[in-house]
Amino acid sequence: MADFRYHIVLLVLLAGSAVAESIEPPGRIAIIIDDIGYQLTAGRRALQLPGPIAFAVLPQTPRGRMLARQAHERGKEVLLHLPLEAIPTETALTPDPGGLTLDMSRRQFSSMFDSSLQSVPHVIGINNHRGSLLTRHPGHMSWLMEEINSRGNLFFVDSFTTHQSVALDIAVEAGVPAVKRDVFLDPDETEETLQREFARLIQLARRRGLAVGIGHPYPTTLDFLERELPRLADDNIELISISEMVSLKSNRKTSRCTKSRYRPGAENAMTGGTTTACNTL
Repeated sequence: MADFRYHIVLLVLLAGSAVAESIEPPGRIAIIIDDIGYQLTAGRRALQLPGPIAFAVLPQTPRGRMLARQAHERGKEVLLHLPLEAIPTETALTPDPGGLTLDMSRRQFSSMFDSSLQSVPHVIGINNHRGSLLTRHPGHMSWLMEEINSRGNLFFVDSFTTHQSVALDIAVEAGVPAVKRDVFLDPDETEETLQREFARLIQLARRRGLAVGIGHPYPTTLDFLERELPRLADDNIELISISEMVSLKSNRKTSRCTKSRYRPGAENAMTGGTTTACNTL
């Protein structure tokens, strides 16, 4: 009788093990909302998105400091959306406030970086705004990584606005925790494009395990994310913070925040389902 019971227990354990092995681990995505700082209404609406969405705030903007503080109060992660010089044919010639350019001296570069960083509170990482020109230049990217390293526990996200960017490679060489953007969710602000690019983000996460998406506080984008983020669990996709994404991708402990995940149906009124404990600037 005892032998019979042993075999029954063994069969149950083996069956449970087989089921566990058949369940695929979830794909993980992180999403950054860029270009925060000019529009108060759009920015505040973006802050209401559920889960550990990160917000990249432009320096020296009218609403940037306020929105960064509000994001932090809601448990959201704040990045400095640092303007880097773009190819002139791709953008207006007027430089963005707080931007870094190819013709700056090393001292000017450092001074402008510091000024931009100080204009946005609670920053835990940097990502680039534009930069199709500057991110091609190893020397200037080395300067940037030196500045990031000198400030302590900051990380870098290459927005990857050009396939010729060397920013991620230089960051890795300099020992800066870093990742690269995989998908722009809303390059033309249409629902059709959002559906296609969001699906591509999920496919990449399933195939690679991890994927990074960047969007903007456009009405169409916010409508889409408000609708789709709560459905991620149905697709076995987990939304994680960008700091955790950096930590996972760089295989080192780079985040100063506790892990923060979004599980639809378990939202916290203040943080949208996230818990963070950050030591911020």
